[in-house]
Amino acid sequence: MRNVVIVGSGCAGNTAAIYTARANLKPLVIAGHEPGGQLSLTTLVENFPGFPEGINGPDLVENIKQQAQNFGAEYLHGAVLDADLSVRPFRLNVEGEWVETRTLIVASGASARWLGLPSEQKLIGHGVSSCATCDGFFYRDKKIIVIGGGDSAMEEANFLTRFGREVTLVHRRAEFRASKIMLDRARHNPKIKFLTDTVVEEVYDVSKSLVTGVRLRNVKTGEVWDQEVDGFFLAIGHIPNTRVFRGQIETDADGYIISQGGARTNIPGVFHAGDVQDRVYRQAVTAAGAGCMAAIEVERYLEAEGH
Repeated sequence: MRNVVIVGSGCAGNTAAIYTARANLKPLVIAGHEPGGQLSLTTLVENFPGFPEGINGPDLVENIKQQAQNFGAEYLHGAVLDADLSVRPFRLNVEGEWVETRTLIVASGASARWLGLPSEQKLIGHGVSSCATCDGFFYRDKKIIVIGGGDSAMEEANFLTRFGREVTLVHRRAEFRASKIMLDRARHNPKIKFLTDTVVEEVYDVSKSLVTGVRLRNVKTGEVWDQEVDGFFLAIGHIPNTRVFRGQIETDADGYIISQGGARTNIPGVFHAGDVQDRVYRQAVTAAGAGCMAAIEVERYLEAEGH
């Protein structure tokens, strides 16, 4: 029987592990399908406090993990396949083995939606990014392309004009899902060009391990052409990794956990941390803060029960 199980090993899960381990709760961290979370896809992180020269994303998340292990956190590779949160202790099926726990922190994050092109996947962290706030700085005076048609695409494109020489917003349809105010803001920005009815067929250049351009196709005319770009940003949404908890933990229509205040969910003893609930900020530092909050909630919850 575990005092606390933490699902997810990104900034949120690892920080929750530090705090619960220091409280002598001997946490078990289930690493998930993407150990390290979104940070493991990032190269240089320059905006995490305490690293004046910046730090590589995988190094940062590994440091936090080692810190948690130093205090006694235990890590289990694998993913949660099933969960029964209807009675306590809660039960989790991890790759076929059932684990029982008094409390649960869900810090399983949200996965960026990708186009799914092999070239795009190989260039993630080498010019392909899903986070303008994280990586925009590296594209000062460069040519940038943003894929998407919703509010987040408009917001990312506007943000990237602070750095890039020009920003091209590519959308596969003629009309946008974005709200009028966000669309107008992007349209009034002289640095943003729009390419509608257009899809990306290829990202160059895998052989150089660097984004140098894209192959585009107009879906109405069939015209195909190459365009030089240095930065390729996806803004087509995120998918919160909550499917295994659906129908038990309350989520919104997109699958993000609905917070009941602090780090609480609708199930007493089950807490949330990081991008699994946060659709607004999605930063390493906010995820770490959320992991701390969830851990403190767990400590107090177990203390109130006399554990």
